[in-house]
This record gives sequence, C-alpha cells and structure tokens, in this order.
Amino acid sequence: MASAAFEEIVEDFEFLEDWEDRYRHVIEQGKAMEPLEEALKVPATKVDGCASQVWLHPTITDGRFHFDGESDALIVRGLIAVLRSLYNGLTLAEVVAVDARAELERLGLNEHLSAQRSNGLRAMIERIRDTAAAQL
Repeated sequence: MASAAFEEIVEDFEFLEDWEDRYRHVIEQGKAMEPLEEALKVPATKVDGCASQVWLHPTITDGRFHFDGESDALIVRGLIAVLRSLYNGLTLAEVVAVDARAELERLGLNEHLSAQRSNGLRAMIERIRDTAAAQL
C-alpha cells in the first residue's frame, strides 16, 4: 500500500548497504524539504512525545492527505520526509489503513533509532493517523 515515493526510498535503502549511508540518506531527504513557515510553528502543530522540536501541518485537499513538517534535529527532519513519502497523496482512509510500522521495518529504521527517536516517530505517526481519522 506504500506510495511510489516511499517505494523509491525502499529501493534506495536496498542499494545502500551500510547503515551510516542510509542514515545520511534520511538526513538528505530532510534537507531537501522546504522549511515549514514560521507562522505554522505553533502549539497546535507541535508534536508532543518527541525529544526534539517537531511540527506537522496537515492539509486535506480533494479528499487527499498532505502534510508538511519541520524539526530542529536533522535526523528527525529526515524522518518527517520519509513519513511524507509514505502518507502524502493518500486518501484519508488509506492513511488510516497504512501499517506504518511494517512499512518502516522495510527500511530497517526500528533497529537503528534510539528509544527516544522511536518514541518520537510513533508520536508523529499517531498524530498523522489521528488527523486523518478525525476527518473521515
């Protein structure tokens, strides 16, 4: 059920054998994102449960889910980019149906993130799913 953009990341990860290279790739994905407007960095868009500062700004257009995000940590910004590739463009029902844990396991992220980063990633996924579910 993963998007084409997420499948590209999976393919890139298969090509990158070393976890440090994969880690750098995630960071590069984050660096390639447009920064979130300062006006959108408000308490309503801030994600609790993350060790670093994280903001997610969702929009729903024509029944399709999209979000932009920002973090003050490079790796977390990269994780936001990975989540954007997983969720952006899906219908609300598809967003809720995505098994994010299984999809992210395909990247091997679970084994290489600290407990705090894993908790933050779960918090971001929960926010995304809750936002989509509330609009169904």
